[in-house]
This record gives sequence, structure tokens and C-alpha cells, in this order.
Amino acid sequence: MIDIQALKKRFGPREVLRGLDARIESGRVTAVVGPNGAGKTTLIKCLLGLTRPDAGSIEIDGKRLNGDWTYRSKIGYMPQAARFPENLTAREVIRMHKDLRGNPDRLDEGLLHAFSFNDDLDKPIRTLSGGTRQKVSAVIAFLFRPNILILDEPTAGLDPIASSRLKDKIIEAKEAGKTVLLTSHIMSEIEELSDHIIFLLEGKICFEGPRDEIKAVTGEQRLERAIAALLEQRAAGPSGAKGLHQAIASPLSRNGHASVASP
Repeated sequence: MIDIQALKKRFGPREVLRGLDARIESGRVTAVVGPNGAGKTTLIKCLLGLTRPDAGSIEIDGKRLNGDWTYRSKIGYMPQAARFPENLTAREVIRMHKDLRGNPDRLDEGLLHAFSFNDDLDKPIRTLSGGTRQKVSAVIAFLFRPNILILDEPTAGLDPIASSRLKDKIIEAKEAGKTVLLTSHIMSEIEELSDHIIFLLEGKICFEGPRDEIKAVTGEQRLERAIAALLEQRAAGPSGAKGLHQAIASPLSRNGHASVASP
């Protein structure tokens, strides 16, 4: 589980994260969505220890992050566009990661076998397509049986078969009780995989709750249209947000109910 409290981050005059409070539970897929510039990437970097927040706290499995980076061994991270040494083959890249982790005995090589790499594992990374590189990134994210998965646009560039197999793996991880954080601009993918939605806008959480609750609150049948409706309500100012608040009897996000923030 990941617990985020009053998280703030500023880059120069721009406040990117503006006091975020969120709980990312184990045993479910939590999707972080929002337009470009909403703060999604900065939030992920804070969770990975790549960016230090200016204020607030992050706890992972009850332990507050305080500069000890050993917690990263619990995380499987799949960036939107992974960067690997161009001269190494895909097989050598995977072996390199095993060496860096001390060659643990218990590995999850399910995706390595599920994806159709054929001869691509023995080709230099620089010669591989974007989709094949994405497959390598997915293999590495799941390889060390992490308790936490942070997946940034995981199916970008994948063919339908590879995408389906990765989605099956994500669902399997959720059912095994792992903590899964997912970002994607493909709303159908979010609708298919996620249980819980955190909607970021201008560095603040303007909705947090079960996936179906955001559709109920906005009166829309599809998640994509529900997100659009929420954006329109926010753009309408206090009068629009008031309607959303009235649609929710008890906005207690910490207890599994939806919460809509005021503008």
C-alpha cells in the first residue's frame, strides 16, 4: 500500500503538486488520470525517489520514505519509453538487470515466455521496434516479483496479442494482492483494468473513488465521457462543482467512497 499525505512539489514559480492526499491500496489497480501537465509524471517520480517533494510524506507498506532507497527493490517500474544501452541485445539487458539485483532465484519469467520474441532477444536494442522494446520493459518490470507495480502507459506500441497478455498479467498481479498503479491516456484501457480512479488536474486531486462511481456522479455510461464531463464541470467553476458534490452523499475517499474536490 502507498499512502500519500499533503504532497507538494514546485519547479520554480510553478506549483506542480498542490497538497495531494491519496491512498493506493493493495489488491486493486489504481489508475491516475488527467490531462498533460496535471502532475502525473511528477507524482510517479516522487514515488520512485527520482524527485524529492518540497512538503508532505509518502509511506510505502507503512514505512515513510526518508532517503533510504532500499524500498525500490519492492517496485517494478515500467516507464512509457524505456531507455536501455543501445549496443546490448535484449537478452543481455535482461541479464544485466538480473546481475544488478544479485541474481535472485525466484524470478517471474511469465511474460518472457508469453511474448513472441522469436529471434529479437538476440538483436541489439537499437535495431528493435518500439513495441519490442516495450515488451522488454514489461518483462523487467515483473521479473523480480515486486509487491508494487508502477506502469506508465504500459501498452503503448504493443500489438493486440502482446497487449492482451500484458493486461492478463496486470490482472493476475492484482488478484495476487499486489499494489498496482497505472497511468494511461487510453480510457478504454483504464475502464478495463482499473478498480479505483485518481483524477489529477493542475496538481490537485479533483476526484478519487471507485471507477464506476465517477460514471455515476457524472451520469455518463463510458469513462471517457465521464472524465470529459468532470473537466467541463470544473471549467464551469463553483456552480459546476456544486452539482458534483450534491451527487455524492458521503465524500469519504479514505473509506472507499468517491471524493470530488472543490476548485
